This record gives sequence, C-alpha cells and structure tokens, in this order.
Amino acid sequence: MSLSTEKAAETASVLSQALPYLQKYQGKTFVVKYGGNAMSNDDLKSSFARNIVLMKACGINPVIVHGGGPQIGTLLEQLNIESQFINGLRVTDSKTMDVVEMVLGGSVNKEIVSCINQQGGKAIGITGKDGQFIIAEKITTEVHSEEAKAPEIIDIGHVGRVKSINTKILNLLIDSDFIPIIAPIGVSEQGQSLNINADIVAGELAQVLKAEKLMLLTNVAGLMDKSGKVLTGLTTTQVDDLISDGTIYGGMLPKIQCALDAVKAGVNRSHIVDGRVENAVLLEIFTDEGVGTLITNQ
Repeated sequence: MSLSTEKAAETASVLSQALPYLQKYQGKTFVVKYGGNAMSNDDLKSSFARNIVLMKACGINPVIVHGGGPQIGTLLEQLNIESQFINGLRVTDSKTMDVVEMVLGGSVNKEIVSCINQQGGKAIGITGKDGQFIIAEKITTEVHSEEAKAPEIIDIGHVGRVKSINTKILNLLIDSDFIPIIAPIGVSEQGQSLNINADIVAGELAQVLKAEKLMLLTNVAGLMDKSGKVLTGLTTTQVDDLISDGTIYGGMLPKIQCALDAVKAGVNRSHIVDGRVENAVLLEIFTDEGVGTLITNQ
C-alpha cells in the first residue's frame, strides 16, 4: 500500500469513526468556552474556527463563550492602569471596566466572529448586555488573615455572577443558523456593566439551554491524578471524591466545579479539553480517544 493510499485509508477510517457521533449529535447544542493558548496562536485560531464551522455544517449548534484576560491585561498595561487581583478575581473599577468592555465586547469578540466568518460560518457577536440577556449581580470576596477574627469583605468593583439568562436571543440566532459568540459581560438590574468569569457563563448557559455538551478549552492536557496521569473519563461521584482528597485544587478547581455543576444540573456531558492541540474540539467530539477529560453522571 503506497503512502498516499495509507493516508487516504486513515482519513476514511477517521470519517467512518465519526459517523455514529454525527448521527447522535444532530440538532444538539454544544456550549464551548474558548480561551487560553487556543486564542493566542494563529494556527490554533484557524483550527478552532474550522472546527466550529464544521460542527454547524454537520447539524450541531455551537454556542461560543470566550475569555480574554491576557488581552485585557495587555491593554491595561499600555494605558498605565495597574492590574490588581484578589483571590484570583480582577479588581475592576470604572476605568478598568471600560477596558474590559473594549477588549471583550470589542476587539476579542469581533476577531473571533471574523475568524469563523472567514471559514464560511455565520457568526454574530453579542455581550450579555444585548437585549439584557444576561442579568448579573455584583459580588464581593473575602480575605482571611491570622490577625482578624472574621474575614474581611472586599468590594472588587464591577465583577458579577449570573443571576438569570434570557435564552430568547440565543434561540433566535440558533434557529437562523447563526453561531453566537458571547462576551462574558452581564448587566445588573440597575444597568451597571459587570465582568463575569467566562467558565461560569459557559456553564450557566449550558444549563439553561439544556445543552448536550459543555466544553471548556484549557492550557492543560486535562484533569490529572496525583501522579500526573490524565483522567479521561469520570463520573460526578468520582470528581467529588477527587475534590475531597485534594487531587483537584488551586486554579483548576473552579473550572472543574463549573463542569461538575453543569452535569449535575442536567447537561449530559462536560469536557475539559486541551486547547493547545490542533482540531481539539473535533477530536473530542468525533473520536473515541478524545483529547481531554470527560465528566458524566453515569
């Protein structure tokens, strides 16, 4: 068998392997959180856009939520505005919030829209402020110290959490064959713009849309055990145990908790996907092996 024939046979094998997944996911909604290296590498950007357009062409309805923390930090630095974090949350005063809106609702969002449209898709960018589709409420954070008897409650500015989601806008876009690209900015009932963690927005959207899958792109190979081995398939009970015994901790904990909460709330599957791998989204959806960690209720 010649090399070209071998490659053709391999391609045919991959396509054949994808068939049952294509049949299973026809008409289903997938919520994808897009961030990390996949947003900063040109080849990965193009790969991601092609993956999303192909999903739509195959009858799957992708809904994209994106981050943009590094891009926000870069612009703040250029404007000589100091970045401050407390408990991993960006302190967001009015000037910082203006930058957040410019970056998330403007440059980053429109770049993703453009990339997908260049690959033949029909993407449209929105924030949670559009049509008040994400109503948010302001949050505070606690700082603990050995000297203080009680934790100090810190106001971190224009930072919020999802209070409610109106899915009418998204359903209208999906039914019109558009791919929604969502910047994680909500609006309070008083009309105040609030910055929300993109993983949290993706998880909440997956729940209210009754999505088949929640996919969180990361900069790691997946959830790992204490020996560094990637755990490819887990039940919610197993994830709870890994949190309890300290295997899941630090910066990975909020992401895993988001994926776990979504499955417990009715999303069929959550995936922690290695966004550093080209075509990571398609590999996770349409191959038996995947490129990350799958969490289910089963």
